[in-house]
Amino acid sequence: MEQPIYTTRAHVFQIDPTTKKNWVPASKQAVTVSYFYDSTRNSYRIISVDGSKVIINSTITPNMTFTKTSQKFGQWADSRANTVFGLGFASEQQLAKFSEKFQEVKEAAKLARDKSQDKGETLSNHSQEESGRDTPSSNRASSINGTDDEKFLHVEPEEAVLQTENEHLKSAIEQSNTSAKKWETELQTLRENNARLVDALQESSANVESWKKQLGACKEESDTLREKIAELEAQCNEANQEKQRNAQLSVRVQELEAELHDKEQELENLRKQAEIIPQLMAECESITTKLQTAESRNKELEGRVDGLQLDIDDSQQKQVNMKGELKKFMDMLDGKIDELHEFRQGLSKLGVDN
Repeated sequence: MEQPIYTTRAHVFQIDPTTKKNWVPASKQAVTVSYFYDSTRNSYRIISVDGSKVIINSTITPNMTFTKTSQKFGQWADSRANTVFGLGFASEQQLAKFSEKFQEVKEAAKLARDKSQDKGETLSNHSQEESGRDTPSSNRASSINGTDDEKFLHVEPEEAVLQTENEHLKSAIEQSNTSAKKWETELQTLRENNARLVDALQESSANVESWKKQLGACKEESDTLREKIAELEAQCNEANQEKQRNAQLSVRVQELEAELHDKEQELENLRKQAEIIPQLMAECESITTKLQTAESRNKELEGRVDGLQLDIDDSQQKQVNMKGELKKFMDMLDGKIDELHEFRQGLSKLGVDN
């Protein structure tokens, strides 16, 4: 009767039989891996089944060794199956628990083997003692006094018993010899398995060193990629900042275009006002002409000058005021035109830069 004593889940691998270096997945996903104890044979096995396929059927012997090759991966060699099994666990705790259970089962298998050897030695010693007792029994039988018939009557039962015992002892000795040969064969097999395990461990160590080098190379490549990613992120940040500046410049250009439109509208208004200036100048000239005419007539109408002098003074004052206002207006118009011209040049330069 075989009963499970410990069960866990792991990814199962087997060593590649051709290269003896690479791992080949035996299951597509994590499967159940169990320790079984056979009470009739007093043996332990590791069994794992994926669907209807048995992927691990390994009998544990005292010479087996479970090796942790990483934080979550362990392996052991099975000489009978002529392969190396590997298990990948989800956590370090599961690996540690499986390794501890492997050690316990290995010690139990060793005790079972020692007990069987002790039984073989006891049986061999018992057979030797029984064979040593044959001589005294025969001597005792030959020392019986009496006639030949009495000797026959007394000795024959003892000889029959001794013969039966001797046959039993011979069969026991033959079984012991057979067991000894079997144990020698198994010992030789174990030695060969041990040599294979040593080779497998050496290959595993070499694989571990290779994996460490590959891991170092992968780490260096990862660091390089991280630096490149950081540089690309910095470039992306600069590009985003440039986009923000372009957006701000676009908004500024729109504001300047709106201001330019307002300035052009103001300039148009000033031009309309400037069109009135010739009319005012004509009026001034007309007034000047009238003034001259009035002055010429003044000589003739000196009598009227006193009456009209006030009107003339008022007209002259208005003319002076009008000329001053006209001059101020012209100066202001010239300044506005210069400002508008400078603004247009700045706007053109800003558009070229953008």
